[in-house]
Amino acid sequence: MDIARQPKSKRNKILYAVGGVIVLIGITAALATLKPAAPSVEGGTLMIDSVRRGPLIIQVRGPGTLVPEQIRWVTAVTAGRVERRLAEPGQKVTPETVLMVLTNPDVQLEALESERQLTQAQSERVNVQVNLESQRLNQQSVVATTRADYNEAQRQAVVADSLAKGNMISRIEATRLHEKAAELSTRLHAEEERLALYTSVVDSQLALQRAQVARLRAVTQFQRDRVRSMEVKAGAEGVVQELPLEVGQWAQSGATLAKVVQPGRLKAVLRIPDTQAKDVAIGQPSAIDTRNGIIPGHVVRIDPASQGGTVTVDVALDGPLPRGARPDLSVDGTIEIAHLNDVLFTGRPAYGQANSTAEIFRLTDGGKYAERVKVQLGRTSVNAVEILGGLKPGDRVIVSDLSRFDAVDRIRIN
Repeated sequence: MDIARQPKSKRNKILYAVGGVIVLIGITAALATLKPAAPSVEGGTLMIDSVRRGPLIIQVRGPGTLVPEQIRWVTAVTAGRVERRLAEPGQKVTPETVLMVLTNPDVQLEALESERQLTQAQSERVNVQVNLESQRLNQQSVVATTRADYNEAQRQAVVADSLAKGNMISRIEATRLHEKAAELSTRLHAEEERLALYTSVVDSQLALQRAQVARLRAVTQFQRDRVRSMEVKAGAEGVVQELPLEVGQWAQSGATLAKVVQPGRLKAVLRIPDTQAKDVAIGQPSAIDTRNGIIPGHVVRIDPASQGGTVTVDVALDGPLPRGARPDLSVDGTIEIAHLNDVLFTGRPAYGQANSTAEIFRLTDGGKYAERVKVQLGRTSVNAVEILGGLKPGDRVIVSDLSRFDAVDRIRIN
């Protein structure tokens, strides 16, 4: 027979509903507190380094080129057309080697004109000297004649005095003879002064003529040098690196005709970022990588100005050049700035500046995960950075670029 079932009370239904709602709210709250799953990254794509303690060499690096220590730029003394080209780039030359020959008719005409003016001035100097010497000799003759007349007049005056005492001539005649002697004495003095004036004039006039001839001789020598400069010589021993002009081209005065270098004497010119160049000093050791060997060197010059965000640093090479080293070869150079003893350091991360705070991922859980930590950085080198705080020896950190994970603090390493 059927048993009658008692209907559930309405109160129990309400309790069940309330309990279900409470359980749902709890589950929702628990899920809300859960952290999102850490993004994963392939371990083979990461650069991982460990934190170590020990000595650290602070270096800066910059690209550059090899350039000759001595460069001779051969320029045109005067304008001219390239008539012949007697050398080619790469050819060894001596100081007397003729590189090219220029022609310019105007220069040759000016040289001939200066020769004519010099010859004319020399002829004028000879004529002036002859005329002045003739005048001086004539004046010497006048002085000699006047002196003879004066001496004769003095003798006659003395005789007249003796005759006047014996009343053999009149006193008036004796006085006249004395006056004549005085007149000749005055004339002799004037003629002697005129002779001295002629002598001084001769010297000064000849000095002016000699100075004029010397000036024209210098001009003529200058014009001769201009003509000789049309045969362009190397002027130094070395190798011709550049000959920019071809036969038939016109070269202006001062234009570059050739570049002669000494290939065995090179230096490296590096371009160091200006943010790092503040610690570079003269004499610091360096190493130049030519891709075919490393050459030791030292800093010899630092450009006082910054151009394009870099500072030019000249490095003298202390070792032999490897094979293939030649001017304008691209190189990389590192300069040792300082030696730090017993410091904490690791590989230089892809981000973070010197003496700043950076966020670096440190490996945890046996290398399965990496967590973001704040690290205080000190001085930076080419491949390493000093750690001032935030890490300890033995920590392993990721130094490659993880900027795509800036929004997370934890990543998983597969």
